[in-house]
Amino acid sequence: MSLLHQDSPEEIDDAARGEEFTRGSSHVLLAGLIAAVLVSVAIGLYMWLGQTPPVASGEIVQVWAHAGHVVSSGFDANGAPMAKESVDQVLIFAHVKLRNESKNPLQMENILANANLGNVILSVSAGSAAQYEEVFLAYPEVAAMRSNVLRPQMTIAPGQNVEGTAFWVVRMTKQEWEARKDLSFTFKFQYQPSLVLTPHTAITEQ
Repeated sequence: MSLLHQDSPEEIDDAARGEEFTRGSSHVLLAGLIAAVLVSVAIGLYMWLGQTPPVASGEIVQVWAHAGHVVSSGFDANGAPMAKESVDQVLIFAHVKLRNESKNPLQMENILANANLGNVILSVSAGSAAQYEEVFLAYPEVAAMRSNVLRPQMTIAPGQNVEGTAFWVVRMTKQEWEARKDLSFTFKFQYQPSLVLTPHTAITEQ
């Protein structure tokens, strides 16, 4: 190339445009990286702010179970003779602690005992306070498990702790009970998510 050669305007423009393209690409990469970081932060904040704390917490302190075989008296409520009925059933008692973690009263509607029998999950509602007394009349051998009853329908004030024993009468044989896969308890609240608790200690067989 001659020393007298001078770059044409087209060559100068192409060189300038090449520098601009390189500079522009780096800007695009930096902008993309910043956008990705901002999106990640936004998603993290959304997930963190969107998490609502549970309305209730609790603990299954202890569980007792008693398998029994019951034969009816052979008389109906009016004293008339009727065929005797033989029933296998398991009594389940759970000592429970609950706490209302919300700022509003919680209306508990039911407490379910859930027994996983392998091919089916059996869910049974807890007995009432009146039925709790009847159980100890029908089964005097379980009198040692008697304590303050936890009513399945009750209102728990904000920040309040409640403690007591809930019970269930489940129709199943002792063999079916012993073959269960696991046991859990569901506390159902009006207009609020349910609380599911599992015992962390061995079940005491009576």
